[in-house]
Amino acid sequence: MPHTERRLVVSSPSPANSASPAERGVHHRRETCRACGAATLRPFLNLGPQPLANAFLRRPEEFAHERFFPLDVYFCESCSLVQLADVIDPEVLFGHYIYVTGTSETIAAHNGAYAQAVVDELALGPADLVVEAASNDGSLLTCFAALGVRTLGVEPARNIAELARSHGVDTVGRFFNGTVASELRATYGSARAVIGNNVLAHVDDTQDFLRGARSLIDDNGRVIVEVPYAQDMLDRREYDTVYHEHLCYFSVTSLARLGEAVGLGVVRVDRMPVHGGTIRVWFAKDRPHEAAVLVLMAQEREAGLTSFGVWEAFGIAAAENRTALRLLLEQLRSDRRTVAGYGAPAKGNTLLNYCGIDTALLPYTVDRNALKVGTVTPGMHIPVLAADTLLARMPDYVLILAWNFADEIIRQQRQYQERGGRFILPIPVPRII
Repeated sequence: MPHTERRLVVSSPSPANSASPAERGVHHRRETCRACGAATLRPFLNLGPQPLANAFLRRPEEFAHERFFPLDVYFCESCSLVQLADVIDPEVLFGHYIYVTGTSETIAAHNGAYAQAVVDELALGPADLVVEAASNDGSLLTCFAALGVRTLGVEPARNIAELARSHGVDTVGRFFNGTVASELRATYGSARAVIGNNVLAHVDDTQDFLRGARSLIDDNGRVIVEVPYAQDMLDRREYDTVYHEHLCYFSVTSLARLGEAVGLGVVRVDRMPVHGGTIRVWFAKDRPHEAAVLVLMAQEREAGLTSFGVWEAFGIAAAENRTALRLLLEQLRSDRRTVAGYGAPAKGNTLLNYCGIDTALLPYTVDRNALKVGTVTPGMHIPVLAADTLLARMPDYVLILAWNFADEIIRQQRQYQERGGRFILPIPVPRII
């Protein structure tokens, strides 16, 4: 696929009747901020029409029916929330899912420490209930159960919810929202903690989600969310973390303002290294934001996180990264060097499609997730092979698409490196290590 430079196009929302028949009922575009309702959205990054990042394909006959949707990022000048305006029906995105949390050693260690931190902070015991929204395969909740705490998962992906149940995790197959929260409280009682890991960014009605979580906790409970941190995204030029599932990109400031709207105060913020930089935000009912949180909000203002200009520069940096990465891969091809990928993450598909990296530059990628092996990536149609393919074929270079797990991947692939293989990291700037 020849590479073509994409120019940032600032356009008004497309009329509803302009969608193709395949898109009607699947895709719509917001005109106002999902957090504050203001009509003050300004675009700063255009990643072009993109396929759904987890819509892997299995047969060539599926290619002609592949759907592409706009992937543009906006900044709200009223509340500073960074967000997508284009919304895909969540049933299409999450009804059947192939990302599972249990395949990563990094996440397993993170989950164990996370559960221990919550149990210690809230002094949880056997009578206390922890509810996780978008609980995936139950990996986190099993850590709470191991500490003697009652657990309940809420997971809309039917295949993943069934996987969690097979692991012994009580799981309700629903999308979490205010209505579901009321039903859960009536059935299971109040929770000491409602946890949402990497899910709030997926929710179109963020106020309803948080309001529902608030209604489910008891008066001394906590709503705890983990989200990729917009400051890290900005500093590390992590434009590939943008895909249709991620509707929002949060700062402490934007989360605090959301909390205020639904009667939640931010009482604690922890910065975590996972997923390229994450914040764990603890909300409590009817409490003001803690002084330390106000300090963080002031620091974000000083860093420009709440101003449009820094995000506009981020969009320019993304285009520069695209050019540099293509030049590197094209030079390696010219030098007759072989290159493979490692990982088939959603972020990798944003990067591949935005940069126009097809099989001419990246013949295949490998992954440990058995649900992805044997598929091809959306858009660029890169074959996904088993991880042991690297040692069998020994490509000269491996482009780590799952760069947020780079340390783990390099450790696991030590033999590849010892035999002369080298790794390429694409973010924040393409570089060979």
